[in-house]
Amino acid sequence: MDSTRDRVPLRDTVSQSLTMTRRGLLKIRHNPSQLFDVIVLPIVFTVTFSTIFGGAIVGDVQSYLPLLIPGVLVQVAIAASVTTGVGLREDLDRGVFDRFKSLPIARIAPLAGALLANAVRYIVATAITVVVGLVMGYRPGSAPGLAAACVLIVVVAFTLSWIFALMGVLLDSAATVQGVSMLILMPLTLVSNALVPIDTMPEWMQTCAGANPVSHLVTAARSLAADGTVGHQIVFTLIGAVAVLAIFVPLTLRTYMRRT
Repeated sequence: MDSTRDRVPLRDTVSQSLTMTRRGLLKIRHNPSQLFDVIVLPIVFTVTFSTIFGGAIVGDVQSYLPLLIPGVLVQVAIAASVTTGVGLREDLDRGVFDRFKSLPIARIAPLAGALLANAVRYIVATAITVVVGLVMGYRPGSAPGLAAACVLIVVVAFTLSWIFALMGVLLDSAATVQGVSMLILMPLTLVSNALVPIDTMPEWMQTCAGANPVSHLVTAARSLAADGTVGHQIVFTLIGAVAVLAIFVPLTLRTYMRRT
């Protein structure tokens, strides 16, 4: 059976992966609570951060929104990508992937389907964040630029999901995946320019925040949303995304194949 699956043609592999994607979407449809975090987090983050930091940083909430919304877009999308690893670990623990192994399908299809289905979560998170921002008075300088920023953020979140998928395969429980993932994400998202200007931080932290890839992504999103400018930060972000894919896609696939 394994040798047969290894010889599944590319066209069939793609078709089977899309079928598994549909399975993942049906799970979300029949259990809408899976979207709870990507609906609630954008609302909580946008309202809370704008209220707390708006007056202190720029004088009022309205003026702070153009800085905040791109930062929250990045934060919620990246946080949503953690679910990929958590969900994968839960399916592995329940034996779902063991049952897939008995089917004459490409072994990569269930993993690819899970990754693609979770991309819906990133799209929902970005959409909710934009809507909440608009309700609060946010007006982007360039609507097409804001749309491009959302696409860029979703692409990066999908890229990061490969890292969390690897963690889902390697670590022993969903709770461990969740805990380790958040331990990594908290400093990445907070020690950045997502919420506050870097120059307000201590000097050593400015260095860390300036080198943080999250800061590059936030800056790219802000420039796109403000006036549609395609700056060098976008290039840095895309290069980083390609590098992550080049490293973690083969590593995740190899580990997944060995452990399943």
